[in-house]
Amino acid sequence: MAKRPPITNRVKELREAHDNMSQSALAKAIGVTRQTVIAIEQGRYSPSLESAFRISRIFGVGLEDVFGWDEAADQS
Repeated sequence: MAKRPPITNRVKELREAHDNMSQSALAKAIGVTRQTVIAIEQGRYSPSLESAFRISRIFGVGLEDVFGWDEAADQS
């Protein structure tokens, strides 16, 4: 089984707090597929830097308010 990237995120939480935005609407806004948004939310995929910036801009927060680094996962 593939190791998860050490990136954490609050995408689902922010999306739901943003008028219950759908995964499809977020995907369209950042130019990816709904499946990509699902994978990001589940921590199975780390978005490109461009997509990460687009996500943070949509929610009006900084990158580190959306994405974090899991020190424990990085050391395993």
